[in-house]
Amino acid sequence: MLNIIIEASRNFCIHQIRAPHEIVDDITKMRTLIAYIDIETLNGKKHRVYIGATPSFAQRISTLLLEEDESDEDTLIDMILETTNLIVGSAKVLAETVDEYAYTMSTPHFEKIDSFDFAYDQAKVLRVENDEMIIAIKEL
Repeated sequence: MLNIIIEASRNFCIHQIRAPHEIVDDITKMRTLIAYIDIETLNGKKHRVYIGATPSFAQRISTLLLEEDESDEDTLIDMILETTNLIVGSAKVLAETVDEYAYTMSTPHFEKIDSFDFAYDQAKVLRVENDEMIIAIKEL
């Protein structure tokens, strides 16, 4: 499941951010804006997908989508919620081609601005220059 969400996040970088990116394993303890969205596969398994972005990553998205060079905290929170919805929604479309991964999704929720300290089963970090976004998944 994480691989499909990573593929969607790569597509987000290629088609929206339009900047080189890399996927790495090291989850850092830096300050991040963290949102989550719950998904349920057609066979009834439930997962929570966390998206945590550094403030600079959220600002990058705000600049891209809203053309704001210096967004306030509320706007950055909106950006992480929108990014969560865009990436997990895109992954949903990709997952529809594989029956065991097809899922429904809920509404994204903002969790906090802090270090990413949630329990997870799998996680990766998407890095664009010095900006990072954590993508993690936990079966519920």
